Amino acid sequence: MADRPTAPNRADFAEFYPLQTRWNDNDTYGHMNNVVHYALFDTAVNGWLIERGLLDPLTSPAFGLVVETGCRYFGEMQFPDRVTAGLRVAHLGKSSVRMELGLFRNDEERASAEGFFVHVYVERKGHRPTAIPDDIREALAMLQTR
Repeated sequence: MADRPTAPNRADFAEFYPLQTRWNDNDTYGHMNNVVHYALFDTAVNGWLIERGLLDPLTSPAFGLVVETGCRYFGEMQFPDRVTAGLRVAHLGKSSVRMELGLFRNDEERASAEGFFVHVYVERKGHRPTAIPDDIREALAMLQTR
């Protein structure tokens, strides 16, 4: 039987993005529902890009579409926890990028969840794959940790 993966530490990530849980994030079991983790991942990636002027969801000529996702859970989170998303780039290709994220509860050093998104950059018109724009590529390269 394979060893269970261990939760990443804050030191494993290049950048951080603060998030806040909401009242309706808790489910019947008293913790944050698994679908919320994906919403937090998406918010962190897109928020990071928007804050740097690299993405305007309504007008950017190219943007990343999610083609693959995944998540591992290591610990529970719930409202009113503060969450910090750690971001790193594991792979930067011509038109695709694999973003890896850790969700850290309050001031904990180990992630409560670890996930990834693979984005393929596409042209706004027609949604055909295109090269990652140079300014975005440069910013993403700064998130590479390996």
